[in-house]
Amino acid sequence: MSVAAPAVVLSGRRRLSAGEIEMFVSAHERFLAGKPGGRRASLRFIDLTGVDLSGRDLSDADLSSSIFDGANLSGAKLERANLFGSDLRKADLRRANLMRADLRGCCLRGANLAEANLTEADFRVGQIAVPHPSKGLSALVHHARPGQLDHANFTGASLDGSQFHDASMFAVDLTDCSLRGAKLSRANLKEACLEGAILDGADIGGANLENANLTDAVLTGVDLSTARTSGANLTGALAEPTAAALARVEDLYAQAQANQEWCRGKPGQPARLDGEDLRPLDQRLRGFRLSAMSARGARLVGMDLSGAHLQGANLEGADLRGAILTGADLRGARLAGANLTKADLRGAILGPLPISADRAAPGTLQQARLRYALAAGADLSGAVLDGADLRGCDFTGAKLKGASLRDTDPSLAIGLDED
Repeated sequence: MSVAAPAVVLSGRRRLSAGEIEMFVSAHERFLAGKPGGRRASLRFIDLTGVDLSGRDLSDADLSSSIFDGANLSGAKLERANLFGSDLRKADLRRANLMRADLRGCCLRGANLAEANLTEADFRVGQIAVPHPSKGLSALVHHARPGQLDHANFTGASLDGSQFHDASMFAVDLTDCSLRGAKLSRANLKEACLEGAILDGADIGGANLENANLTDAVLTGVDLSTARTSGANLTGALAEPTAAALARVEDLYAQAQANQEWCRGKPGQPARLDGEDLRPLDQRLRGFRLSAMSARGARLVGMDLSGAHLQGANLEGADLRGAILTGADLRGARLAGANLTKADLRGAILGPLPISADRAAPGTLQQARLRYALAAGADLSGAVLDGADLRGCDFTGAKLKGASLRDTDPSLAIGLDED
């Protein structure tokens, strides 16, 4: 652990030595583990500028009204932590776990939260206590402060169900984020980048989206009528399924059922769903037998296909952003050019599909987009991933023996260096 060199403190907050910080954090980690000598950390009104707490576990700690300016908290566990009114400007919070953290009135200007887990985090207005410049904590001044996230980097982060009411988010980077059910009412998102963001069911009533980039964003269940969208780029944004797509639901489901019967050796045939919008089927294909199905270029955004049998299926160019494919059998499936950003592939099988005694078809993912996908524990033995975008994809514990990774950058993924 390293701490920035001592500096003149004008914040009215106390500075701790490296030894004191280690004592508090170690005692807290023992507390979380239920070990003797453990004690919940209470580091309120502390100046922790530049501190290195990367990878440490501060879940449930009270860190309210403290300063973490430029601190290294990458990979830290801060689940349910109380960061109410804290100053985290320019802090490094990459891949940190902040699930259900209290960030009301927090300042995160210029902070890096790429790939962080902020599910159900609270960024609403907070009543902030500010120490007097000379009298310090003995004379506190209280005032309301909204969450301040201007210019923060949330690329690839998970923000489902998070609350951003009235937050200041000018020029914030939310590229490829998952914001399902997030509360963004009256938030200032002027000039924000929401390219490829998944905003299913998000509340943006009264939000300022002037000049925001919403290219290829998923806006299912999002009401833009009261938001300010002057100059916003909505090119390729995915809205509600059309009336025509909704009218085809039963026909598409009948084809899926016929595919399942065929897989069971009964009369039927593989479904032909190329270019179809399958989103209205929602969870109806969960666990279905859909071997040899063709759904090239189809829309399956956010669908639950967990446990589905998709051996030899053709999903080339399909949009599978945020799709749930946990435990799915994708042996020999063709996924070249498919978009699997934020998809859940944990425990899925994408290895070779035996065709004969001496032939097998590999799972193919050439040029596929696997940004921030979860592939932990997946079986990708022999899979072809040539040219795939692996940025932020979690391969922890995945089987990759014999997989081809030509023209990829494995350093951008998680867990590939361990295989």
